[in-house]
Amino acid sequence: MPRNASMNPAALWQQARDEAMAISHQEPELTPLMLGAILDRPSLGAGLAHRLGRRLAHPDLAADQLTSLFEQLLVGHVEIATGIALDLIAILERDPSVRQVSEALLYLKGFHALTTHRFAHALWHDGRRQMARYLQSRSSEVFQTDIHPAAKIGNGVFIDHATGVVIGETAEIGDDVSLLQGVTLGGTGKQSGDRHPKVRRGVLIGAGAKVLGNIEIGVGARIGAGSVVLDPIPPHTTAVGVPARVVGAAGCAVPAQRMDHRLDGCRTD
Repeated sequence: MPRNASMNPAALWQQARDEAMAISHQEPELTPLMLGAILDRPSLGAGLAHRLGRRLAHPDLAADQLTSLFEQLLVGHVEIATGIALDLIAILERDPSVRQVSEALLYLKGFHALTTHRFAHALWHDGRRQMARYLQSRSSEVFQTDIHPAAKIGNGVFIDHATGVVIGETAEIGDDVSLLQGVTLGGTGKQSGDRHPKVRRGVLIGAGAKVLGNIEIGVGARIGAGSVVLDPIPPHTTAVGVPARVVGAAGCAVPAQRMDHRLDGCRTD
């Protein structure tokens, strides 16, 4: 994983370009992909716009139409580019399987699903709710990750593996949160209004955990894999079980960055 370059968008984009050149030499068959998504693009956002346009293309909307839509949203919503860069940095810091910037840009479906949500969220708040819903539907089909366009998601968020992640309409996710596969931030039934969890900064939620209802997961908390959370979880604690209960302190300030799921983990801070 490349940590020798400074973690800023310009340096990351240059590193991606250097990697794409090397990949083109090593695997000539991948040269069109490297050109289209990286080498012929002026920025990280533009590269992702092109890549997502190709991945989400469908007879309903062609790749070029989607790419154009994403490029327009990048211009009209500058916060999207900020979110993309910080999400990418989160991947590089937290995922030991990612050894190149280009891997995340080209292949990681959690990153792609989250970026698609950022575009859909902008459309939702622009009043273009049918298009936002369309992107949600296509993202769910392609990336197996269902995020409602109205959900509020901060920056530096890492969705590892991503398959089966569900995030409801009134859910909120703060900055620097990590979610693993199969996580649900859902409701408890057919309630209307504000009915989904509020996940605060730095939280780590393990694989298969279900967090249900309009409850708060406090800053720096950890939720164990497979847990079912029905009640609020205090800040900087660890909760596990079905139903989940607090079993101790989280042990570190930002569990989402440490990515340690052991009950006795996170204790070197």
